Amino acid sequence: MRKALLITVNTLILVLAATAAFAAEGAAVVGPVAAWATAIGMGIAAAGCGIGQGFGLKAACEGTARNPEAGGKITVTLILGLAFIESLSIYALVVNLILLFVQPLGA
Repeated sequence: MRKALLITVNTLILVLAATAAFAAEGAAVVGPVAAWATAIGMGIAAAGCGIGQGFGLKAACEGTARNPEAGGKITVTLILGLAFIESLSIYALVVNLILLFVQPLGA
């Protein structure tokens, strides 16, 4: 009973908060500072993730070359690691989009 009440109250609060957020009259104008900041931030994040993925792939290729029997396990670990690295770049994209559209710095 308590859990259902908590879920209901949380849902009500979120719906009321969303209503207030969407009731804003003017659209925020994105300034050039915010646009440049998000572009540079995403560029740094993508470059870092690309370098990390390159190092991971290099190590996996070297490991498979040294021990071909372990290729299957190395491939599974490589794919999992690449997914984790790629998620960091997706998180950076989400943060940059939030900075760009929700809280514009230039407005």
